[in-house]
Amino acid sequence: MKFIILGCGSSMGVPRPDGYFGKCNSRNKKNFRSRCSALIKTKNETIIIDTSPDLRQQLINNKVRSINKVFYSHMHADQTHGINDLRVFFIKNKKPIPVFADKPTRKYLMSNFKYCFVNQNKGYPAILKLNSIKKKMLIKDGLKKLNIKSIKVKHGNVDSICYIVDDRLAYISDVSKIIKKDYKHFKNLDYLIIDCLWNKYHPSHLNLKNSLNLIKEFAPKKAILTNLHSDLDYNSLKKKLPKNILPAYDGLSINL
Repeated sequence: MKFIILGCGSSMGVPRPDGYFGKCNSRNKKNFRSRCSALIKTKNETIIIDTSPDLRQQLINNKVRSINKVFYSHMHADQTHGINDLRVFFIKNKKPIPVFADKPTRKYLMSNFKYCFVNQNKGYPAILKLNSIKKKMLIKDGLKKLNIKSIKVKHGNVDSICYIVDDRLAYISDVSKIIKKDYKHFKNLDYLIIDCLWNKYHPSHLNLKNSLNLIKEFAPKKAILTNLHSDLDYNSLKKKLPKNILPAYDGLSINL
C-alpha cells in the first residue's frame, strides 16, 4: 500500500499564478507546490483525497490510471475545483465514482457541480455518486480489508475531515484546531501528515510552532508538514526540523 502526496501547496500554490515564489528558491524542484490532494493506492483500489484545481497534472505526473473512490476533507475551492478531471475515469469504467463527504461539503458540491451528480441529458450522464462520510470505512488491499477513520477537526469557521489509514497514517491537510477528546486517534502513528502554513498566526491553519507542538504531543515515528505557503522554503525549513520531521513535496510517496 502506498500513500502519495499529490500536492502540498497552500491555496495559491508555489509559485503563485503570477510567478511569485516568495521566500522559496525557484531552483529547487521541491519548492514547486500544487494545491493539496493525496492518494491511497492498494492492490485493489485507488482512492483520491480531495480534487484540487491542479488534479489533472497531479494525476498525469503520478501515472494514475484509475480512481475507485474520492474522499473530501471540506468544501473550499482549493480542495474541490478539480472535480471535473474525474470525468475520464467514469468514461473508462462506465459507472459513477463513489464520492464521500460531510453534509456541508455535499451541499456545496451539489450546488456548484450538480452536473457531476445528476443526469443532464443522454450525452452527459452523472459521473459521480454522492455519499455521506462515515466514521469508519473499509477499503480492500488484496485479501485484507483496511480501516479508514474520519475525524472532524476545525479549519477556521468550517469543519474539515482528516483521514486515518489503517491506524498507521493520519492526513490532516487543513486544520486550525483538533478537539482534545480526539487526540487519542493521533497518538503513536507511523506517519502524521499535518497542516503547516507558515510561521505567523493564521485563523484557519496551523503555523509552524503549533504544528510542532502537536507533533510533540502525538509522537509519531515520522511527521510530514503540508499545505506549505511560499514563505517556507524547502531546504531552509528542513534544516530547522528534527530528523523525524520533514517538509512535504509534490509526489512524496510513503510505503505502508
